[in-house]
Amino acid sequence: MTGRSAKKPTADASDWRGSFPALHQEINGHPLVYLDSAASSQQPAAVIAAVQTYQECSHANVHRGVHTLSHRATEAYESARDRIADFINASNRTEIVFTSGTTDSINLVAQSFCRPTLKPGDRIVISHLEHHSNIVPWQMLCEQTGAELVVASIDESGQVDVSEITDLLDERVKLFALAHVSNALGTVLPVKEIIGIAKTRGIPVLLDGAQAVPHLPVDVQDLDCDFYTFSGHKMFGPTGTGVLFGRESLLEAMPPYQGGGDMILEVSFEGTTYNDLPYKFEAGTPNIAGFVGLGAAVKYLQCIGMQRICQHEKELLEYMTMQLSEIQDIRLIGTAANKASVQSFMLADIHPHDVGTILDHQGVAIRTGHHCAMPVMEYFGIPGTARASLALYNTRDDVDALVAALHAAHKIFS
Repeated sequence: MTGRSAKKPTADASDWRGSFPALHQEINGHPLVYLDSAASSQQPAAVIAAVQTYQECSHANVHRGVHTLSHRATEAYESARDRIADFINASNRTEIVFTSGTTDSINLVAQSFCRPTLKPGDRIVISHLEHHSNIVPWQMLCEQTGAELVVASIDESGQVDVSEITDLLDERVKLFALAHVSNALGTVLPVKEIIGIAKTRGIPVLLDGAQAVPHLPVDVQDLDCDFYTFSGHKMFGPTGTGVLFGRESLLEAMPPYQGGGDMILEVSFEGTTYNDLPYKFEAGTPNIAGFVGLGAAVKYLQCIGMQRICQHEKELLEYMTMQLSEIQDIRLIGTAANKASVQSFMLADIHPHDVGTILDHQGVAIRTGHHCAMPVMEYFGIPGTARASLALYNTRDDVDALVAALHAAHKIFS
């Protein structure tokens, strides 16, 4: 696989930062410190250029066109699929379904894989850590079918209990849907161990990988999951793009999620013959420019190397956690031993929104609120947190600027 064997550049994080035009600006008279990549990462120049080149030179609808621009657009669009299949080590490009994002991917599995066979008495299991996108679709599904949603608990550090999960995974469970990395707390869940347990009991597993793919090497064959979902805009690509990896045998058996153009082979008023994988799940004209950009983002990540990125962010997260813990009246939320690129916190009794506003005045961008994880906030008895999230372009200087801004905020409210 070419992406996995690509020669690694000699650049370090400060050089990687130079690839991101948006980072070279001032906010409120201060250099921008961007610590909100868990919500949406910035885009490197290579992604921006790929989209621009497509729009300027190759824009046309994909598939079936006989003219040159359509051929160019189709080649660029399908090349992105090949690159993504390589990136996560799918066994076949037909296992890569393009969607609008993680949310869309999870809803597709809920309605196409689960709904046709789910019945009263069946169960879907999730964890207490989940993003709303991995909660609400299953609640809706249970309302539609009479099935039950079961939630595995977490502890004060933000970790799941594998022994409890083992007890929950009985013959009534028809799917286990789990975050690979928590968006609110940064916890890296022991997904491979859990998948192994589920497999011995014949239970399919879906992983929400939105917060994992930008930070960790992901190999779906090694994980042995049945479905893996992620979003382009969290991995340096355009918004409105996402991926559903699905095991080919499962996708083949699933009915289409939506009907329309391109997901068909033949249509008559007597009936319709659906298209082959993966196209039977890709109704309508897709976000072509977006997926061209996502393909460029994946190429960018492959050229750096996910292991290098993972190591850089691990060291930086350790530094950030240490520096934050030394601030007076700070409370770290989410202290699991194995984490990736996120630290949530509370500063004294200051409302997180006020913390975020004060930091923005100093050019520091963080996320505040419940992070689409209200059950997590309820567990900790708080309305929300301030959340600093890292990406490959962050450095210790960014962390130092965050800490200095928090000291200033503490003084304002003291």
